[in-house]
Amino acid sequence: MSENTTPDPEPRSKKRLSALTRFFQRRAEPTDREDIKAILEAALERQVINHDSYTMIVGALDLTSKTVADIMVPRSKIDLLDICKPVSELLPLIVETGRSRFPVYEDDRDNIVGILLAKDLLLSIANPNIDLRPLVRPAVFVPETKKLNVLLHEFRSSRNHLAIVIDEHGGTAGLITMEDVLEEIVGDIEDEYDEDTAQTIFQAGNNSWRVMALTEIDDFNAAFDTQLPNDEYDTIGGWLAAEMGHIPKRGDTTTIQGIHITVVRADAKRALWLHVQRDSVASPSLASIADDSN
Repeated sequence: MSENTTPDPEPRSKKRLSALTRFFQRRAEPTDREDIKAILEAALERQVINHDSYTMIVGALDLTSKTVADIMVPRSKIDLLDICKPVSELLPLIVETGRSRFPVYEDDRDNIVGILLAKDLLLSIANPNIDLRPLVRPAVFVPETKKLNVLLHEFRSSRNHLAIVIDEHGGTAGLITMEDVLEEIVGDIEDEYDEDTAQTIFQAGNNSWRVMALTEIDDFNAAFDTQLPNDEYDTIGGWLAAEMGHIPKRGDTTTIQGIHITVVRADAKRALWLHVQRDSVASPSLASIADDSN
């Protein structure tokens, strides 16, 4: 009678080296962000942390590699108040948008002279002839290249919640809020600058556009004269994820039908903003979008 084989007492799962074990066999301690992410991925895999915790920690780590330009609200979406106009003309815009803070300009939209808080105006609303200048608070200006972790620290120390973004020539490039920065860590926060209109495509330059990833594929096709399939996905962001085979990340690019698409903003779950560049001269549909966004 043959001798019975004894089953291996060590569970098969213990024979498999986890990502965490492999990491520590490779080196004693992390030396860069990628090493830290490897540890976090292993902790997520072993259910030491949940997905929300993983996303927030990775988001906080990524702040040091992102700039204001990556997440700012573009100039075309900013609601500005002309300080030379009477309050009676400005009130309809203030009421319609429902925003709590408004950049104020004088003579030229690049000449931002400060920020008006709606609550300050309400205190004096009984006087239709009020001069806005005493109510305008100083504006904070930041360059497009400022790192998000530095900006968050400045927001916290100065107790400001909004900054005007300027380009290399000193012109107004956009606007950024503390909520925009925090969203990079905790995910979407419904705030006053969230997109709530039909427009999702904005002119950025000659044959260049900023496109929200939630743009309907049919709208994208109509605007850029493309024929992207709309049978499985509703938005350009959904199509892009399927095309790339993974959740799009900042810097990911693809080219299709003469259109170059670059992801300029994304979170752990999806793409948020895209840069679209067209090789040829803009079609009539694109030209109409450019006119509408000015």
